[in-house]
Amino acid sequence: MGMRDMVRSATGWPVLKQLKHKDLFALGETAYSTRTKELAPRIRQADGVTKSVCPYCAVGCGQLVYTIGDKITDIEGDPDSPISEGRLCPKGAATFGLVTGSHRLHNVLYRAPHGTEWKTIPLEEAMDMIAARVKSVRDSTWEAATEDGTPLNRTMGIAHLGGATLDNEENYLIKKLFTALGAIQIENQARI
Repeated sequence: MGMRDMVRSATGWPVLKQLKHKDLFALGETAYSTRTKELAPRIRQADGVTKSVCPYCAVGCGQLVYTIGDKITDIEGDPDSPISEGRLCPKGAATFGLVTGSHRLHNVLYRAPHGTEWKTIPLEEAMDMIAARVKSVRDSTWEAATEDGTPLNRTMGIAHLGGATLDNEENYLIKKLFTALGAIQIENQARI
């Protein structure tokens, strides 16, 4: 290595750059690398943004979902949200991984009673199985009246625990459904 190369190498040394630019704590451009200068926000290329709500808890923090076509490219806090003002907790900040992760299943898995293997079944078949089981449990546990004739019209064989990320309209519809089924054990995770 010649003297010229050594001088060129030394002037690129971070401490010398910091001293030259009076940036002793490396808070400015002296801390930039070539990679740093090339970085750009993931949202820069987005062609769409949709307002959403974080799916994790009852707080309901606002989120902005950025997309390119039908593909989600980023999820960030919504600064216009009066609840979170653009902030997200660690779980909310990880929502992007929840919806785009390779671990996420995109089909219905079913394991028969006493079975040891899972098999993939069509969604329609799974929905029909659930409906048949709900009807069977409701029919077998239905209580029309007490022994003295007081009307009950209920089932103790079905209960529901709702999620905190459902909006008021969804919770209203779920409550109507389970009440119509005769369930009286209806609760929501947001209240627990």
